[in-house]
Amino acid sequence: MGEKNGVVLRTFRALVEGADRKFARVRDVPAYGHVTSQQYFHKVFKAYTKLWKYQQDHRSELVESGLHRWEIGEIASRIGQLYFGQYMRTSEARFLVEAYVFYEAILNRRYFEGSKGFGKDLGVRFKELRFYARFLLVSLILNRTEMVKGLTDLFKALVDESKACFRETNFKEWKQVVQEIVRFMKVDTAFMNVRPLRYCAMFDSHQASLPYVARFHAKKVLKFRDALLTSYHRNEVKFAELTLDTFRMLQCLEWEPSGSFYQKQLVESNGNGVSTDHSGASGLIDINLAADMTDPTLPPNPRKAILYRPSVTHLIAVMATICEELPPDSVMLVYLSASGNAGRSNVSQMEGFQKSSKNKVSSQFSQEQSSSISESSSNDRGESTGYYDSYLWFGSRGNSVSNNLYPGDIIPFTRRPLFLIIDSDNSHAFKAGFAWCREGRDSCSTPFTYEAGIQEFI
Repeated sequence: MGEKNGVVLRTFRALVEGADRKFARVRDVPAYGHVTSQQYFHKVFKAYTKLWKYQQDHRSELVESGLHRWEIGEIASRIGQLYFGQYMRTSEARFLVEAYVFYEAILNRRYFEGSKGFGKDLGVRFKELRFYARFLLVSLILNRTEMVKGLTDLFKALVDESKACFRETNFKEWKQVVQEIVRFMKVDTAFMNVRPLRYCAMFDSHQASLPYVARFHAKKVLKFRDALLTSYHRNEVKFAELTLDTFRMLQCLEWEPSGSFYQKQLVESNGNGVSTDHSGASGLIDINLAADMTDPTLPPNPRKAILYRPSVTHLIAVMATICEELPPDSVMLVYLSASGNAGRSNVSQMEGFQKSSKNKVSSQFSQEQSSSISESSSNDRGESTGYYDSYLWFGSRGNSVSNNLYPGDIIPFTRRPLFLIIDSDNSHAFKAGFAWCREGRDSCSTPFTYEAGIQEFI
């Protein structure tokens, strides 16, 4: 029996190592743009499917060989992380619900409970802390308010206990994470008792009526497939890399499931002869879930690239990637939330920007920019409307022009249908017909006043 258990344990360890290697290859893949390694995602899910089934079939032998419960919890946590990553790449709610199912199972079955107490493994404690942080993020996006409150209390207690148990270790960063979720929930409390931010059939027009509305707005009907959401403010409310502004926009760009989506039941053995019900998802580790996991009454959610405090060059690069891969019959939504500056830039900034511009653009475009500066004037409120005074600020400190996003930076992307939302105190600078947009240039005026009926605009 001992030899058999040894073989089972070695096989299990080999499966864990193989799955972890595959997981490492897809963990940092960007959540935007065409993923060339999409086929590899299937291999990762297949590896964890095999691993999860093996530990279920040989649970008793593995426990006898010294398998710890937290190791099972770590596998389930990785699976939840994979599902959440797929949700961020595809915006399909079924993946988000699957992540919630695995995280909830870890919590209910107390897989990490054995890591508590003095003299325990610090590495295991960090795994448990990361689990709570990830579960909080998933619950937050799913609007499971009561679960978020309960997890916050447990998370705070765990951080306090960790500081007492591991006095040589600095848990300052984890304490900051606790402060972030507490602050986030406090600010967002005003929205908890009102209608959901997601589009809901109970409050909004049914999606079947949208084609009839669209035909009154445009000759060409476009589909809403991709969105880019980002915000950059000093000391902004956030949790992890999800700011309050992008969180609310994310909610607004998704359908609220009608109810049938969450009614699927699962009965799964927990390894101790006790059956546990899970509602909301299959609990099976399979990227190709059954068709009934997707609500057939609702159109698909648009894919959303969420950028946390990006540089201007990174933001433009992501916009270019999404725009390049946008289907011909589609429209892209861009939401930018950042501070603006209505004051004029100093001379050194102007000279530095003009010098760099000469190396990047043609002389004709440089002359047009210089002409637009000379045409700058004040608006009704007495604010300057020059080209170099009209921008969004994507920087943590200093006044470097490399942190400025100008209206002209967005013009190349207006060659494709674009729905632009500027959430800023300087949003008027991006209005069509402003001083930076010279009269007679169709490429400036037309795209920003473009109206399109969006067939699946949710």
